[in-house]
Amino acid sequence: MPTTPALLALASGLALGLGLIVAIGAQNAFVLRQGLRLEHVAAVVAVCALSDLALIMAGVLGAGAALSRLPWLIPVVCSAGAAFLLGYGLLAARRALRPGALLPDSAGARAGLVATVGTCLALTWLNPHVYLDTVVLLGSMASTYGEHRWQFAAGAGLGSVLWFTGLGFGARLLRPVFARPSAWRVLDGGIAVVMAALAVSLAVRGLGGA
Repeated sequence: MPTTPALLALASGLALGLGLIVAIGAQNAFVLRQGLRLEHVAAVVAVCALSDLALIMAGVLGAGAALSRLPWLIPVVCSAGAAFLLGYGLLAARRALRPGALLPDSAGARAGLVATVGTCLALTWLNPHVYLDTVVLLGSMASTYGEHRWQFAAGAGLGSVLWFTGLGFGARLLRPVFARPSAWRVLDGGIAVVMAALAVSLAVRGLGGA
């Protein structure tokens, strides 16, 4: 049975992974659109989830190795991560207060599988934020859990798989709900709270390692 630190690392990775990935952006809007149109949903979900898993793995391997050789960087990384998360939360709060048009029109011609997968790959791998969020932030955060960093990574990966699967295949059920801007405001408000809480936790961890 996993130890308490391992479960804590898993839960923290899941919370941070979901907190970062749930933020409304180009990739999520695309997945939601495909789900609403019932168009190549399985392929889109697979591309997004596998891409995230690969990026998380790269982040844990690279950032973890660097920080293990330079332990004095841990409090610096924690402080920088806390500032980033706080800023992320503030942006989510602003979106909650000033929601915009988030869903593309579900009408239009059906796109081919190759074109759809290509668009999904571009939205994932050409987005600079994915490297900051997944490789740098998640990888650096995982390294602070030492021997339990892979449990943290597993939690973050599980969050990605759950989110993309639920978003893609559950979109048809959510259409009546997310037709209303108030639903997006609630979602972004929740993201803001999670990011703020994680920022405080990361700042405390950084002070403890200083």
